[in-house]
This record gives sequence, C-alpha cells and structure tokens, in this order.
Amino acid sequence: MSGQRVIALLGRRDAPTDAVEEYCRYLGEALLKEGFELMIERVAWPERGWARAARGLRRRAKGWRGAWVLVQYTALAWSARGFPLRFPRVLRTLKAAGVRVAVVFHDVEPYSGTRVIDGVRRRAQLHVMRKTLRICDVAVFTVPMDKVSWIKRPSRKGCFIPAGANLPTASEANSRKGVSMDGKLSVAVFGITGGESGRWEIENIAEAVRFAASRIGNLRLIVLGQNAQSAEAELKKRFRDSRVELHVLGVLPGEDVVRTLSVSDVLLFVRGPISTRRSSAIAGIVCGLPVIAFEGPETAAPITEAGLVLFSPQRKGDLGDALLRVLEDEHYRASLAQRSWLAQRQYFSWHAIAVRHAEFMRREK
Repeated sequence: MSGQRVIALLGRRDAPTDAVEEYCRYLGEALLKEGFELMIERVAWPERGWARAARGLRRRAKGWRGAWVLVQYTALAWSARGFPLRFPRVLRTLKAAGVRVAVVFHDVEPYSGTRVIDGVRRRAQLHVMRKTLRICDVAVFTVPMDKVSWIKRPSRKGCFIPAGANLPTASEANSRKGVSMDGKLSVAVFGITGGESGRWEIENIAEAVRFAASRIGNLRLIVLGQNAQSAEAELKKRFRDSRVELHVLGVLPGEDVVRTLSVSDVLLFVRGPISTRRSSAIAGIVCGLPVIAFEGPETAAPITEAGLVLFSPQRKGDLGDALLRVLEDEHYRASLAQRSWLAQRQYFSWHAIAVRHAEFMRREK
C-alpha cells in the first residue's frame, strides 16, 4: 500500500552534485517507513524562464491539493545571483492551489560579504526569508531557531530538524577498532572550500597533520569530496618531506564515502564553524568518528552531544594539539567515537530526521 503523498519542490539544479536533491532522496526513503511517499518535483525556471515555469507550477499544483509540499530553500536555487525575490510568489501559487506548504531552510542566514552588492543581496535575502516565514504553514530550520539572527521572537510555525549527511546508513562504522589493520592511524578531511578559504584550510590541515606525525610517527591523510583533487598539488608539496601518507580521492559515491570514513580514526572539519547544518561534518558523526572542529554562532545541541573536540583557529597550533590528543589516546578516541554513534542514532540518522518531518505533517493536518 502506498503512503500519503508528499511533494519535495526544488528550484535550480546544482552541479556537479545537487546536495539538496540528495537530501530529498534520502529523506524520501526514510519517510516510507512513516507512511509518507515523497516525490521530487522542480520549478524549471532556468530552462523555461520564470513565466512558463510559473504556469507549469500552477497546472501541476492543482493535482497536489491537500498534500504537503516541502519547498527546499537556498538563495541560489531560486535566483542565479542570490536575489530570490520570486520565491514568495512560488509559495503563494502553492497556497492558492490548496496545498500545505513547509519551507526547508537549507540557507538559514543571508550571504556575507563587504561589497555594496553584498549588502543589497543580504537585504533582499532577509526580506524574502521573513516573507516566507509569514506565508508558509511550517518553516523547517536546520539550526536551532534561537541561533537564527533574523528571528527575533519564537514562531509557532518554526520547527528545528538537523541536516543529515547525504550518505547511506553507516551501521557498521561503530564496530571497528580505532587502529587500522596496518597499524597506521588515518585522518580524514571531507571536502575543501575553493578560493582563498580553501588555501587557509589546506595550510591549517597540513600544519596540524605534520605536527601530529612528528610526534606519533606515520600517519595517513585521506582527503575526499569537493575540491579535494584541485587541492592535491598543494597538499603534496606540503607533505613532501614528512611522514604522512597522502591519499586524495575526490568526489566518491555515497557507499565509498561511508567505507572510507568508517576506516578512518578522526575527521578534521575546518570549512567553517561546526553546526547542525554542516552535512560534511555530520558525515563524520554518522560514520562514528571523533570530529575536530571550531565553534561558531550556530554551534549548539544536539551536535555538541557528538564526539566533538573543539579548537580555536585564533590560537596558533591549537588544531595540531587537538589532533595529537585524539590520536595519542585510544580510549579517549573510542569514547568520542561512541558519543558520535549515539548522536547519529538519536538526531542525525535519516530515520530520526524523517520522524521529525512526519511529526509536523501529522500534527498540522
């Protein structure tokens, strides 16, 4: 018997991989057990133009009457340059067709930047997000609402559901010992940012891993995910005369990501402050790893219940000290891994995320 129909509505497709589409696919698989059947639809405005795409949406939405539509929001999904001013019109079209609208905020804050255009874009995004909150029936935030800067008063429409890792279930991750079969400890990095931020990340990763290798001997560094291969030449240069065995794997299928992370001993996450919307950090948690990261405005429970070791980017050598502490002490490492595993089961598994979605969809009938 098929479940109650739910529509996930997406905007522009991202390339080379579409993390939001993957999120919806994993969520849909988990929602089946909760009695909901999720179908992915798109507003194809980049291909068809906004006028034709809007007409097509009006036509399709008539057939969704009474169903939940989970509209996935990132600014760039609804505007080529991050000015998503047409997004509220999409929501009004859905409401006029008699559907129940939940907006999933994958972007919970406006974009930063110091140029004049950045300030204009920021104001446009804030205007759209506030209007969205007024129009929708439910707003799903991937960070706790008290951490969202533009929400000044609690909203009864608001619902906090952490992001998941776009990975298949990693149930075997917790069953391994902390040391690889060849006795060499492995440090994983999942994704590197491009541009100037990426250079800062490479510098910090290299310094920390070289320091740890100088104290405990041979280490393996595994770099995978976005921009890993474009960082390879710089990483090789940094580790040329060190006791670090470097493996750069690039973008892998989900099953291979799980396999690679599950045989690693710790995840370094330096792409920004850790939070419940950072899926590449959550990937380490769902694979049962200790995660070394730094704190920011969105760092809060439940991610703080996982096996986190926080370092200060302002304190010289702090990342290296944190990494050495985790690698040197097998019992400490195992206790952190256990905390990550428990947090994955309770908060970050697709089952836990689907249960939270099912709760508001049943409650708001």
